[in-house]
Amino acid sequence: QVQLVESGGGLVQPGGSLRLSCVASGSQFYVMGWYRQAPGKQRELVAVISRGGSTNYAESVEGRFTISRDNAKNTVYLQMNSLRPEDTAVYYCNGGRLNGAVYWGQGTQVAVSS
Repeated sequence: QVQLVESGGGLVQPGGSLRLSCVASGSQFYVMGWYRQAPGKQRELVAVISRGGSTNYAESVEGRFTISRDNAKNTVYLQMNSLRPEDTAVYYCNGGRLNGAVYWGQGTQVAVSS
């Protein structure tokens, strides 16, 4: 059974930092990433990373967020710095196989507010 389990969300003040983690089990993934969905909005890409370490970021988080992965631990991380109220959303971990299969975690809430 394939599972992706996120952790690390919470409430933080503007300008603060959070680190999200996502542990995968049951499969290795070629691409892993983070997406987010704010209330009333569509789910959007935040950042993705290939198994080899190539990364891609949404323009809105470039320079503030860093995605990384530990292949030995089958884990992907998202370090979020200089958080803004508009970063408030449910953050979802995503894993993609070479055969096109895609899996999602259950999501973790991030709230940025003073």
